[in-house]
Amino acid sequence: MKLRLLFFLFLIIVLSACSETEERQGKEQETIKEAVATVAKESTPVVTEVEQTVEQTEITNAPKVLPQYKINPKNFNIEPIGDAPDHVILLTIDDAPDKHALEMAKTLKNLNVNAIFFVNGHFLQTPEQEAVLKAIHEMGFLIGNHTMTHQNLKTLSNEEQYKEIVELNDLVEKIIGERPKFFRAPHGVNTDYSRQVVADEKMVLMNWSYGYDFMKDYMSKEALTTIMINTELLHKGANLLMHDREWTNEALQDIVIGLENKGYQAADPNLIETIE
Repeated sequence: MKLRLLFFLFLIIVLSACSETEERQGKEQETIKEAVATVAKESTPVVTEVEQTVEQTEITNAPKVLPQYKINPKNFNIEPIGDAPDHVILLTIDDAPDKHALEMAKTLKNLNVNAIFFVNGHFLQTPEQEAVLKAIHEMGFLIGNHTMTHQNLKTLSNEEQYKEIVELNDLVEKIIGERPKFFRAPHGVNTDYSRQVVADEKMVLMNWSYGYDFMKDYMSKEALTTIMINTELLHKGANLLMHDREWTNEALQDIVIGLENKGYQAADPNLIETIE
């Protein structure tokens, strides 16, 4: 009888110990699970940051596209570097973005050709105008500096010239995140001082080879198309001047197609050598 009683007591003690062990192990398992979850949660941002760093490094180390063209500083033609195709012209649109620049950009995009849009600051004074510029830039077109208010630089003081050029660069950078790499003076009129400011701002200065849409005789789709394609001034490397105008917008597609039919291709401004 005593032996049986002792056996039951021993069994109770063993079962109790096992129960406590299982309970303790269960608690330990829960603690481990919580710790793992905490570590995983805290580690996730670290992994993300590492991945982002790797991605940024890959972008930074991506091979730079070598320029294929340069602007001749004497005649402002676009000239090939090395073996780049030479039967090209450069399309440029001044006085943007007034009323037609966005539609002109869409036309060029549909034709798979590129251009430089030279902008004025007085066309960038509202959120809607800024949105148009941003849209043109996001379509892949380069944005050039055409001064804040389109004044003849020879009539301005050095301080005024500086504001016309640099304030527009600041404004464009605020809108699209980068400063213009090309400059064209209103009416094609530069001064020694404006040239220096342009150089200090690391912009390529340019004028044009020919343009007609500001002349009364060519303010129609038909007349403008005909002269832009058939002028004796058309040549390899020609720098074509156009403007944000109703008749130019209407003629743009026919001008590009007409030039292509004559064997000319619009060079990609993104491949033009710029100042680092």
